[in-house]
Amino acid sequence: MPDLEQWPTGRLLTTAARLVEHAWNERLVDIGVTHAGVIALGVLADQGAMTQASLAQIVRVQAQTMGKTLSRLETRGHVTRVRNDLDRRSHMVSIAPAGHAVLEAADDIERTLVAGGGLVSEELRTHLQSVIRELGAPRWNWVASDAAAGGDATSAKPGASGPAATVGS
Repeated sequence: MPDLEQWPTGRLLTTAARLVEHAWNERLVDIGVTHAGVIALGVLADQGAMTQASLAQIVRVQAQTMGKTLSRLETRGHVTRVRNDLDRRSHMVSIAPAGHAVLEAADDIERTLVAGGGLVSEELRTHLQSVIRELGAPRWNWVASDAAAGGDATSAKPGASGPAATVGS
C-alpha cells in the first residue's frame, strides 16, 4: 500500500475521483449505461429536449463525443432523436421512458455507492464544490460573482460567451 500520508492533495483528489468513477461504472454496466450516458440522461430529464450540440455544450464535451454517447443510448431505447423542425440539419434529442427508468436506477446506484463510506459528509461536499467553483470558473467562463458568491456550481451562469453550465461528472 502506498504511503498516502505523503501524497499531495491533488493526487489524493484525482485518485479518489477515479476510484469512485470506476466503482460507479462497474455497477452501471448492469443497467446498460455508462457514466457519460447517465450525465446526458440527467440533463435531458432536467432541461427537456434539445439538440445534440446544445447537450454537448452543457456537459462540456465535443459534439462528436456526445454523438457516440447518444447513439448508444438510442440503440438501447433510452433516448429518441427526431429531425429538428427549425434546423433540418440537426436532431432534437429527448429522454424516453426507458431512459427515465435507467436514470432512477443510476440514482439508486450512486446513493448506495457512497452510503456509509464517508462520502456523504456535507463538509466533504462543500470542499468539493469549492474546488469545482474555483477551478471551473475560468475554464468554463462562469461569471466570477456567481462562483465567488458560492452559487451552486451545477447551475452557475456562464459569461456571455459560454453555454449554461452543468457539471455532471
